[in-house]
Amino acid sequence: MFSRSPLPDNPTPVLPHPKPHTVLGSDLMAEPQPGQQVIYLAGGCYWGVEEIMWQLPGVVSTAVGFMGGQTANPTYRQVCSGLTGHTETVRVVASDEAIPQIIKTFWEMHDPTSLNRQGNDVGTQYRSAIFVTTQAQQELVDESVSAYSQVLSQAGQGEIVTEILPAQQAGPFYLAEDEHQQYLDKNPFGYRCHAATGMPCPMPGSGPLANASDEKPAGNEPQSFIHLD
Repeated sequence: MFSRSPLPDNPTPVLPHPKPHTVLGSDLMAEPQPGQQVIYLAGGCYWGVEEIMWQLPGVVSTAVGFMGGQTANPTYRQVCSGLTGHTETVRVVASDEAIPQIIKTFWEMHDPTSLNRQGNDVGTQYRSAIFVTTQAQQELVDESVSAYSQVLSQAGQGEIVTEILPAQQAGPFYLAEDEHQQYLDKNPFGYRCHAATGMPCPMPGSGPLANASDEKPAGNEPQSFIHLD
């Protein structure tokens, strides 16, 4: 993956004492309780991915950080260099029942056929990835890849290039700096990148394309890829 040597480890975490989630009020690194699971999603710039995820029913906590690389405790700037091997990742804790919609939403909110790129964001840190934590998640992701691949192929889209690994194999999740956590709650008119294919994923339940509106937001109204009741 690297054209140059990876960066050396950092001795300490960049966010050793995270504040509570600014939207959900939960522990940023909440451990899943009975009836809950954690899953890790990388779909480009993590600001927009996290915003969508915290809106979904059943989501308990979200946090942004880095995963799938080699450097311990990387900083945002180090990851953006492409030398740590990490991808911008959102850690999602949610109820068991919410996982299928989370996976469906993940496929629909970005372009999984784009290698190391989402829109104008280019680099390995923007690569598409799912890091699963249970066998049931793995099976659901595999089934969704098969189904969505057929939809994309019929629409003349490319092949899915999403990296799919058990979280244990991908390596630790490292929290990003505080200013990146719930960035779009703190900066509601901030940058969002959702370079989606526009094709719905044929999984049961609703996703962001189920009730897509053709109306464009007026003025400087904050724009979100999905709006949930």
